This record gives sequence, structure tokens and C-alpha cells, in this order.
Amino acid sequence: MISSFDFQVNTGKTAACFVIIVGLSVIAALTLRQSANAQVGGSAIPEPVQFLSADAKTMLTGYVFKPAMNPNGRVPAVVMMHGRAGAYSSRANGIYDATTLSQRHLFWGRYWAAQGYLAILVDGFGPRGYPQGFGRFSYSSRPAEFDEVRVRPLDAYGALAYLRSRADIAPDRIGLQGWSNGGSATLASMAPDAPGIVKQTPADGFRAALAFYPACGLKDHFATIGYSTYAPLRVFVGTDDEEISPRRCRELLADASGDIEIRVYPGATHDFDDPGRQRQALRANADARHDVIQQATSFFKERLAGSPGR
Repeated sequence: MISSFDFQVNTGKTAACFVIIVGLSVIAALTLRQSANAQVGGSAIPEPVQFLSADAKTMLTGYVFKPAMNPNGRVPAVVMMHGRAGAYSSRANGIYDATTLSQRHLFWGRYWAAQGYLAILVDGFGPRGYPQGFGRFSYSSRPAEFDEVRVRPLDAYGALAYLRSRADIAPDRIGLQGWSNGGSATLASMAPDAPGIVKQTPADGFRAALAFYPACGLKDHFATIGYSTYAPLRVFVGTDDEEISPRRCRELLADASGDIEIRVYPGATHDFDDPGRQRQALRANADARHDVIQQATSFFKERLAGSPGR
């Protein structure tokens, strides 16, 4: 069983909800692990595609994970935004393509496909000359074209436009998922002043979004205007994250408006959902990973897999 504490932090129209997860029983953890692994399966290589960023100048590379079955009609979709380390494995050794994507991205792409979604991982760094991404503590020295508030959302909306051009996609059932720096880009993409889209509404933009361990400073863009979101957003962080500040995320969302919830995992670190042995050796990460898969699945099922126009 999951033990949790829920409390409201806003008194406005819609409050941000904070949930602190204490732990999972061993039996529940094993059950979730087996369930997630059983639903992914396969080793299909995703299809590489190219499309234009909403900056109208950068040709991006995307990796498409198609649903395992061939469903009739249009399917919902998920746009995935990588973190500061880029889309590829640290062992890519100079080969940056569909065969060297990181295991975390492969897991989630295949997982969403197994759930009946078409997922697309957006490589926003490779086309700009940094396929290997950036190391820790490099934030202040990264080029301006990697700005997570004003540039990376353009890539997310470029992917959205690309998906809507496909005959196999339900155009009003597309979600957004981002990790770390891509999680920060997700927060910026869901704000009412997000660049790359004329109308920031669920009908015109993303239907819902997931942000995993985002850095919530966001270049102080929301320091004076406050943060809000135009569509439902769920945020997931660990208390022992060594790269971002969970406290700052709580502060950003404490006064936020919109359908926002943040889920906090005691003892979990950055990259807690990475399926690799090193991250999963920590029990808190394993517990957090199992829970976040469950939470993400039910959230997108409710928001994306329902009737069009919901």
C-alpha cells in the first residue's frame, strides 16, 4: 500500500496539490515492476523522422514509437522532451541515432506504444550541434539556443504540429512529457505565455503534461507574474535530488493556478525513473519509479485516451 499525505496549498480557483509518498511494500513494488516490464516488451527500433521547430528555422530529429498493435483510426500521442544529457546513451560513442537512445527514453517510448499511444522523442540538442548533451554544473555556460523557457518550448510545439499533420493521430489528444531540463521546458510550454503557439488552450495546445524532476528556476521568468498552466500538469520530484531543488519547485507551484499537482518521493534522487541498475539499486528510486509509472499511466489514460474533445 502507498502511504501518502495530501494537502491543499492554494485557496484560488484551482489549487496545486502536494503529495508526499512515504513508501511501497515489497509485494506492491514487485508487482508493479513485473507489470511495467510485461507491458513494454519487444526491442523495436523507433522510426526517425524530421520536422520543423516552431522557431521556423531549425529542422529537428524525432524518434517515433508506434503502438504495438495496429489500431483502427486515430490514436492519442505523447511528445517526449529529453533532459540536459540529450536523447542518447552515455555509451553512444559518437553514434547518435535510433540505435543509441538512452534506456530511459527507450523504456518510456516503448511503454507508451504498448499502452496504445504513438510517442515521439524530440532531439532538440543534436540538430543544434550538441548531440551528447551537457554535463552537470554546465547550466550557466550553455548557449542561448538551449533556453528551456523561450526556445525548447518551440521544439515541443513543432512536434505537436508534426503529429497533427499525421493521419494516424487524434489531434486533440496529445500530451507532453519531459525530464529534468526537458521537464523545465514542459513547465514553460504549459504556461499561458508559452512561445510557439497562438492560443494557449487545451484545444490548441497540449491536452495534459508530465514533468519529471524539473529545475523550477525557469530563469526567474515567473518570479513576478506567477506560474499558471493552461492544461492539467503533474510534477514528480525526489527529496534527495542532487541536480535540482525540490524546495524551489514547491515554492513555484505553491501559488500557482490551474490543475497542478506535485508528487514528492522521500529519498529519491534525480533520474529516479531511469531503469538502469545503478539508479534502481536505491530502494527509494525503485519505489518512486514504480509509483510514477502508475501515476503517469492513469493520468494520461484519463486525459488523452478518453473521448476526443474532452
